[in-house]
Amino acid sequence: MTSAPAVDDLLRTLAPQVVGIVSRRFGDFDSAEDAVQEALLVAARRWPVDGLPDEPRAWLVTTASRRLVDLWRSDAARREREARVIAWEVPARDPLDHDDSLTVLFLCCHPSLTPASAIALTLRAVGGLTTAEIAQAFLVPEATMAQRISRAKATIRASGADFRMPSGADREERARSVLHVLYLVFNEGYASTHGDTVQRTSLSREAIRLTRMLVEGSPDHPEALGLLSLMLLLEARAPARSDASGALVPLPDQDRSRWDVSLVAEGLDLLGRAMALGAVGEYQLQAAIAAVHDRAPTASATDWDEILSLYGLLEQVTGNPVVTLNRAVAVAMARGPEAALELVDEVEDRLGTTHRWLGVRGQLLEMAGDAAGAADLLDRAAATATNEAERRHLAARAARLRSPDP
Repeated sequence: MTSAPAVDDLLRTLAPQVVGIVSRRFGDFDSAEDAVQEALLVAARRWPVDGLPDEPRAWLVTTASRRLVDLWRSDAARREREARVIAWEVPARDPLDHDDSLTVLFLCCHPSLTPASAIALTLRAVGGLTTAEIAQAFLVPEATMAQRISRAKATIRASGADFRMPSGADREERARSVLHVLYLVFNEGYASTHGDTVQRTSLSREAIRLTRMLVEGSPDHPEALGLLSLMLLLEARAPARSDASGALVPLPDQDRSRWDVSLVAEGLDLLGRAMALGAVGEYQLQAAIAAVHDRAPTASATDWDEILSLYGLLEQVTGNPVVTLNRAVAVAMARGPEAALELVDEVEDRLGTTHRWLGVRGQLLEMAGDAAGAADLLDRAAATATNEAERRHLAARAARLRSPDP
């Protein structure tokens, strides 16, 4: 017998490979992905009981191919399709010279898809997660997630995209989409927007696994290296981001001895490799900011001037108001809260109704000595927050400001 967790890990590794093989052989990514998903479910039930087959990938390819035959028998063109199936025999042993995993990843992150659709399809076709698991991760009904995945595949089919690795300018455009999707998956795991826990490590770790796959296939892509570096430098803090009760622990209050030093070291090494390539982008800059925090032995030893400089560069690259908000915090730590408040007010028209803006402005008012004003804003932030752990944290801060310790 093989343990269920070990089987799950193997299936996640094999999932995109099998989708690639079946899609390439039969020229139908949509049906192939459905068939492979069913094969994965069968394997997840049987392998822990029966043990692993001699050639797990070939077993999955065979099972998925048989399912395709069943799917196609009711089609008008079943005779032609069945002939194609009969003409191809699954090799007795797994071929070792070709892996379509990256092709599947790039197809799932097609630029024509919305981020939500690309995330769902990526987690199923490349991550090997079931529709139910993805729905649970994003706190939506399974039927809703199934519809999202079906629409994503229909969009790819309508776009006429071939099952091949893009090249040239098309590859770079697709790479930006892939990086963005992986970044969003990681963020949802690292700082969950919904639910009652600070983080969902299953999602953040899956994003790291998929980004490692991307880096292995593109070892000299500076932003792929930068994104993986960023993920590792942030994930290193995961053990200290909540206490025993599950309450959020802000970065300045975290026990840094609990940080994963091996992830920090790997993240710093990847950042060095990315920067050496000479093309600095937003993920490298974010990783550089995370690196300054991770290098500091204590919160008070943080080099806020360096962070402020990096946020200035990141703001120029992205034009993102959330970056401006983060830069305001760095301004407050390096120059004082007054200048930071002016900066925060510059993005009120774009972020003023969000819990993030309300929380940052409340923090700055607290630093400036306006406890009552800070408490009001933190209460408003708590009422707006969609993550329960964050809501409790903001509400507790507001309550402390209204009833300070004697």
